[in-house]
Amino acid sequence: MSVRKLTRMMILVDAAQFLMGLLILCGLHFRFLAYSPLLVDATLCMVLLSTLLTVYSLFSVTWYQKHNYEDMLKVLEGQNMKLREQRHDYLNQIQIVYGLLELEEYKEAQKYMKTIFKEVTKISRVLKTSKPAVNALLQAKIGAAEQKEINFALSVHTQLEALPLESWEFCKVLSNLIDNSVTAVLQSSEDRRIYLCLEEDASQYRVYISNTGPMITEEQKKLLFRPGYTTKQQEGHGMGLTIVSSIVKECKGTIEVESDEDETSFTVTFPKKRVE
Repeated sequence: MSVRKLTRMMILVDAAQFLMGLLILCGLHFRFLAYSPLLVDATLCMVLLSTLLTVYSLFSVTWYQKHNYEDMLKVLEGQNMKLREQRHDYLNQIQIVYGLLELEEYKEAQKYMKTIFKEVTKISRVLKTSKPAVNALLQAKIGAAEQKEINFALSVHTQLEALPLESWEFCKVLSNLIDNSVTAVLQSSEDRRIYLCLEEDASQYRVYISNTGPMITEEQKKLLFRPGYTTKQQEGHGMGLTIVSSIVKECKGTIEVESDEDETSFTVTFPKKRVE
């Protein structure tokens, strides 16, 4: 059960308890309810049940958030380590460029600088949203994909400032979509490409991701978001897209799948949060 559903349940239970108590007090005061031990027992049972449900909801929310925060902390720790390694590497690269310039090897220095610039732009291209957790996740996923010799293209045209969900929930959507695409393209021995685009318009955010993995048939599309269903051969799959679908529906968003022999794409939309 999601945090939103648990929160709504807590509010409904507390509201029901308040209204029931108010009705009983009014009934006793205006004497259209007679005092009886049965009425007292029923009231006590209602209070006890309400308390148990509230405690359960609070415990579930706390566990759910703790679990997700731990996942995001691991991502941020990995990103921090990666940035430290890159800083050390860039210092070495600068020394090499300086040495080439000292030797008046200008063409080699220019060639070397192009390579370094390409690496720098890989980092800067993901640091565009207002959500540090999203930036860290994208950087980590791009690095992991490129280590597997996957061409990962990213286009960001939004700050994600009015997301209708928490950053860590949005990260779960992105993470599962990216992981699904990575697994798909790894089944292709030649053209391994993933394209991810984050953008917005006046009313919604749009996440578009495509990959050059195997085609998904119309029959498979109907089963794609069911728990445990997977088109992959490896074990451990089958819940990622189900999680994505659950979060999207909870936010009243949409998710569409298109697939042909050339590529498969997922388009996810989220309505913007109203700012009062």
